[in-house]
Amino acid sequence: MKQREGQPAGLAGEIGKKRPFDCPEQEAFLNIVRTADVLSADFARLFRAQGLSMSLYNALRIVAGVGAGGIPVRTIADRMIVREPDITRLVDRLEQRGLVRRCRSEADRRVVRVHITAEGAALVAALHDPVRDLHRRQLGRLPRRSLLHLNELLVAVRQAARPEP
Repeated sequence: MKQREGQPAGLAGEIGKKRPFDCPEQEAFLNIVRTADVLSADFARLFRAQGLSMSLYNALRIVAGVGAGGIPVRTIADRMIVREPDITRLVDRLEQRGLVRRCRSEADRRVVRVHITAEGAALVAALHDPVRDLHRRQLGRLPRRSLLHLNELLVAVRQAARPEP
């Protein structure tokens, strides 16, 4: 985005902020949120065309990635990129569409395992290239070294944000 004459640079200019941020931490947080929103919008459009949300796609990818043995519902919740408060309802929606099926574990009847269906696997396969291409379109102009550094920084931010045990 081009900076307009007389406007502050960076995020402050994008959002029309006249006064400085309270602290660099505030600006960094808001930059992360703004960037996630911008990047997510393209993915939301891609998935919406397939009748999916980003969360549904994320859960479907997790199930597809574990193979024939399936995965417990609780583990899907733990692996989600964005935490979902009602993972059961999310799995319900995937099951209603015929993308996954549920089975009680033989070893422990309390555990419900989720398995990908042929239709679910086909949808994940059909989305593989468009998702990869979108990642490359959005971030491919950054040098590889910058992407690696960005990934390191974001991991460090998440680690620093977690409460100490």
